[in-house]
Amino acid sequence: MKTFKLSDIELTKYLFFTGKGGVGKTSVASATAVSLADKGKKILLISTDPASNLQDVFAQELNGQGTPIADVPGLTVVNLDPEQAAAEYRESVISPYRGKLPESVIQNMEEQLSGSCTVEIAAFNAFSDFITDKGKQNEYDHIIFDTAPTGHTLRMLQLPSAWSTFISESTHGASCLGQLSGLEERKEIYKQAVVTLSDGKATRLVLVSRPETSALREAARSSRELLSLGIKNQILVINGVLQQVDEKDAVSKEIYGKQQSALQNIPAELADYPAFDVPLRSYNLSNIANIRRLLNEDNVSPVTDYKPITSEKNIDDLINDLYSSGKRVIFAMGKGGVGKTTLATNIALGLVAKGAKVHLTTTDPANHLNYELAEKAGLSVSRIDEEEELEKYKNEVRSKAAPTLSAEDMEYIEEDLRSPCTQEIAVFKAFAEIVDKADNEIVVIDTAPTGHTLLLLDATQSYHKEVERTQGIPDSVSKLLPRLRNPQETEVVIVTLPEATPVFEAERLQADLQRAGINNKWWVVNSCLSLVYTENSFLQSKSQGEKYWIEKVKELSDGNTALIEWKNL
Repeated sequence: MKTFKLSDIELTKYLFFTGKGGVGKTSVASATAVSLADKGKKILLISTDPASNLQDVFAQELNGQGTPIADVPGLTVVNLDPEQAAAEYRESVISPYRGKLPESVIQNMEEQLSGSCTVEIAAFNAFSDFITDKGKQNEYDHIIFDTAPTGHTLRMLQLPSAWSTFISESTHGASCLGQLSGLEERKEIYKQAVVTLSDGKATRLVLVSRPETSALREAARSSRELLSLGIKNQILVINGVLQQVDEKDAVSKEIYGKQQSALQNIPAELADYPAFDVPLRSYNLSNIANIRRLLNEDNVSPVTDYKPITSEKNIDDLINDLYSSGKRVIFAMGKGGVGKTTLATNIALGLVAKGAKVHLTTTDPANHLNYELAEKAGLSVSRIDEEEELEKYKNEVRSKAAPTLSAEDMEYIEEDLRSPCTQEIAVFKAFAEIVDKADNEIVVIDTAPTGHTLLLLDATQSYHKEVERTQGIPDSVSKLLPRLRNPQETEVVIVTLPEATPVFEAERLQADLQRAGINNKWWVVNSCLSLVYTENSFLQSKSQGEKYWIEKVKELSDGNTALIEWKNL
């Protein structure tokens, strides 16, 4: 496998970086953008990720229109804010009717435009404007997209066809996105966006992964779904490959061995793609200087008198506190790839060992729970399958509506059920039902990557009246938000890594939770090399860099931080 060098890549007008959350899409996309700008190219770098951290990388406030980067002449960065895009979209739909329709009707439109589906369509609106803008195409040599985690990106790409079908079948002119005329006007723009993405001469799709089995499997799944959308011009970039191995050092040998095993057993779907690696770096990619170093040689500074961290709180301290404080609903939340699934499983197993009755579940579409291990330990386990919940929800709505509604009214209900937003409502309802189990057992929830999780939590308010309109509010739904906001019942454990990007993202998550009135006491810093002894100079240097971020997390958590060594991830 070759090292990732821009001179070896066929550079198209559009470069589209995608992959599982936490694999380093932003780092590789940013390094590519900076490297090309340093060569004199005019570059536009655009983030469509709801969990973007580009403002941290470039140490500048960014917006959705474009900000020139002072320290990188030729580079302009756009940070698309999905929530802001949704607000603008919502107003564009509603504003023509203000003053013309009763206020009650306007309020109903606003309610229907408050769900996460609106955020998705608004983000795709902004994305498609950039990829179809002839002016931008002529102004910039390359336009680079740092995309959202895989599931979110694929959902965005699939929306045009979903909405196209819904628009063509609609007869009433209204849906959960309000008036359809706004969507109808953009059908050609959506179509052109997908055509451009599918054009191998215009677009190169860069699948970013890590040398880990789960990340490579996710990349393979992503690749298959992209192929089904006609996006074939793909290459694979493996980020974070350990280059320096000391045969006398057990830690570096184990890391290297695991990585090489994953690479040697790469999924068949990825085997024929051009593949490149980016070496594991000893420094955090938290500034432009280090971004410039990413695709170049790495000089490791020697560490004198290296000592691992000792005498810190660990997962046993966390589990003891959760048990003694009587928490009934426990979330593991954080950026994708930080180890939430492993942590949620270990928390559940620890509580069972203390005699508690525990239910372990996941709302993550990727679903990496080890069901066999959980069931052997006496856990009850579940997952939210979006397709199953959608059909279940549709059938419930039909059965309750049919006896009392006319054929014309049922036609309206069926039309609503064809809306892509219906899936969001169905998942929200299933989520509420699982949390309702906390009346009889402790519920431990392995959540999806941050952006998806917050959309799901937002749904407790966004869909409240939508659910009521279609079938009345179940008890599980009405009890959900008060329970999540009760610190005596609910604990959110924020999971991060001892690195700049995951810590910045976790800090923003904490602020979002506080605004939602949801309690967070504990943080977990996962995969800490600084907890183990190594004689490898590269790993010692990397361990030293972790300590700053561990201390920052301890400040953010008022000392309620549990550290987990790297091999447990």
